[in-house]
Amino acid sequence: MNRNILLSSRRSFLMGIWTVFLGRFLSSQKVFAASVDGESSFSLGKEEWKKRLSPEAYNVLRKEGTERPFSSELNNEKRQGIFACAGCDQPLFDSSKKFDSGTGWPSFWEALPNSIETKTDFKLIVPRTEYHCKKCGGHQGHVFNDGPRPTGKRYCNNGVALVFHPAS
Repeated sequence: MNRNILLSSRRSFLMGIWTVFLGRFLSSQKVFAASVDGESSFSLGKEEWKKRLSPEAYNVLRKEGTERPFSSELNNEKRQGIFACAGCDQPLFDSSKKFDSGTGWPSFWEALPNSIETKTDFKLIVPRTEYHCKKCGGHQGHVFNDGPRPTGKRYCNNGVALVFHPAS
């Protein structure tokens, strides 16, 4: 019995070291805010972001948090229009690419061209692809390979990280 506990502990220890190795050496680079047209950079200080965003949006966009599922009104948004970053208003998704994934978060099968950047996230040990607004670097959500055709992608977005602009 003690031998089984020892082997189990050793296995857990080795898996932990392997996970740290993967996270440290194989993850993509940190996403930094990209440039706004005509500016050298789009960056705000911590206090400026806190003034600009609600506490919930700040937690998601700047601290890479996650909102509760089924808590966003945008999950049920069906009108034609554009979903943009709540931090900088960068257009991210066309409403024609939105679908009901049943997850409780607004989901899309394709982002607008040049609107997002990705990195590998090891927060839950299993690697996931996290995506951020290309303009301000605000965390949006994660992309999974279980979405509908034609892309097979599911961009699972935090609703609080988005604003919706209805078509005219």
